[in-house]
Order: sequence, then C-alpha cells, then structure tokens
Amino acid sequence: MTGESGGLLVRLRIEGPTMPEALAKIAETILGDPETAAHASIVDLAERSGTSTATVTRFSRALGFKGYANLRVAVATETGRAEQARWETDISGDINPGDQTDKVLDIITAADTRAIQATASGLDTEAVERVAAAIAGAGRVEIFGLGSSGTAGSEMAFRLERIRVPVRYRADTHTALTNAALLGPGDVAISLSHSGRTREAIEMLAEAADHGAMTVAVTSFARSPLAEVADVVFTTAVHETTFRLAALSALHSQLLILDLIYVAVAQLTYERTAEALELTVRAVDAHRVPENTANRKRARRDKPL
Repeated sequence: MTGESGGLLVRLRIEGPTMPEALAKIAETILGDPETAAHASIVDLAERSGTSTATVTRFSRALGFKGYANLRVAVATETGRAEQARWETDISGDINPGDQTDKVLDIITAADTRAIQATASGLDTEAVERVAAAIAGAGRVEIFGLGSSGTAGSEMAFRLERIRVPVRYRADTHTALTNAALLGPGDVAISLSHSGRTREAIEMLAEAADHGAMTVAVTSFARSPLAEVADVVFTTAVHETTFRLAALSALHSQLLILDLIYVAVAQLTYERTAEALELTVRAVDAHRVPENTANRKRARRDKPL
C-alpha cells in the first residue's frame, strides 16, 4: 500500500514510532493537529516539527508520495471525514477498573469500529480480487498464524474448506514449514502477524515464496519483515484500549480482510459454493433442535405457576 491509499493517519499512528527520529517528529506533529497540518506549508510543518524542509520531503517520499503537496492533500482528505474525526476525539480507549459495563461497551465498540473503518479505507480491492482469483484456482492454500492471528487464520480456513477450497490452517511451526516447502506455482500461502516480526510467520511465507507459491501477508506494519517477503500485503488498522493491546485489537481488522477475500472467492466459484453450502447445511441440520420444539419448551418454562 502506498501513501496514495486511504488510512494515512492510521498508518502514521502505527508506523510513526518506528520511523527514524526526525521522521517520527513529523508524524507526531501531523497526528497532534491534522487540520492545521492539512493547511500548513512545507516550511510551516518543518518549523512545527523542529525539522527541515528537506526532511519533510523525505518523509513524504518515505510514505510513497511524490512530494509534500500530495501528502498535504491526503491529510486534508482524511480530516474532512467528520464522522471519523468525532470518533477519534469523543471517545478514548482508556478503561478504568471502576467503569460501568455500558461505558466499557461504548469504548470497545468505538475502538473496533474505528479500526474496521480505517482498515477498509486503506484496503486495495484490486489486490483482494487478485488473491481471491489465485485461491479459487489454487491446488493448495496454506494459512499460518500464532496467537490471536491464529484465531483469524483458522476461521478463514474453516470458511474456505466449507466451499471446497483445498486449504489447511497450520498452528504448528514445523508442520507449517514442511507444508510450505511442498507448495509450488499455482498455490497460495497466507501468513498473519500484527507486528509483522513474528519469526515463524516470516519463515513460513519465505519458504512458500522459495517454491513459487503466491505469498500473502496480513499485518499492521506495511514495512515489516513479513511484508518484505510477501507478493501481496494487506495492512490492518488497530485501536488499542486498556486490557486490549495492539496484537489483541487487530483481530477484527484481520477478519474483515479475510472475510472480504472469502466472499470474493465464493463469488468466483458461485455454483460450486452454492452446492457446497447446501450440502453442508443439510449434513448438520439433524443436529439442530426443531424450532417448534424449542418454542414449546420455552412456553412451558415461561408459563406462570
């Protein structure tokens, strides 16, 4: 994803602290007052951030922009999203031990909503279509992730498997590596890591790449080691709250990206998918309590004595 894509402020919030000191100062200045930065000249921004105009230009190009003018337009575009701005300023992610549950619900809902919206705004839909087409025609699809990233990965494998995609989720590192080594051209490997620095996730994708498979990374850091070994990178946005640090907050954004890919695959394989879903629903239908029986039991339970 280049700087021309959406979600610039979210990207600065995530990547800013990892930038060289001078560039990090500019990111901090923009995030501190995006509206002012949207109208600031290159000289103004340099003075506000305590850097130089040359550093501002280098900052712009590091984000993928041709120059500062393009960066300023991107900031202005984002600050014009009034609804997103209200979410950012009205509700913080701080949860105190004595907070009521309804307040905590508002904080979590706001944080997850912001993260999903920011992820969606920066998503490259053409890349989604390219990955979906590869999965639809793949001989094998391997998915790997650890921790909460593994939760998203296993859910994706379950969905794809149900529509007859030859897919496996690997939670064991050795199994993931050995199966990645068996991939080849026409296969797909997907690796998930919020930080993009999980060694096992990087090794799995690199192994798959060595054998010619399409490699896909889902991470919050577009310039991470995981992203460097991937053919396609999808960047997730996160909004932390107390007790839910970044890696735990990335799950919903990961699921959004994977769900979009899944639906795109289903669209490409519509007849096969429709048949598979009908068969699988029928297979487990006998294990569901009939609705009339459930209603009768509920009526007896609620009947006054």
